[in-house]
Amino acid sequence: MSAQEIAVRMEELTSLERLGLRVSAMINSPLAQHGRKVLVHRLDTDRDQDWSAIIDLLSETDGLDMAFCDDGSVILQWDAPTDDDRVIEREVELDLVRHEEEAPF
Repeated sequence: MSAQEIAVRMEELTSLERLGLRVSAMINSPLAQHGRKVLVHRLDTDRDQDWSAIIDLLSETDGLDMAFCDDGSVILQWDAPTDDDRVIEREVELDLVRHEEEAPF
């Protein structure tokens, strides 16, 4: 994809989508994943309603701790998945496979 195509695609995104992608990139960065902690900063171009929507979504996420800084940024911290979490995920996957294998009639 050329730089021009990327620029056109970025123009098609809403301000909320752009903010969501930026926050997601911060959370998924290797450094943040290694330390299970990230500072999410608000840019001057972030709209109030978009920032509030992202903060609301993050606050509804189980296992995510949020610390609000004086400058408006937010520190997100999370625990590494435990073996218990992995067992639950595996049981859900197995249950889905079992349902897919059942005859539809």
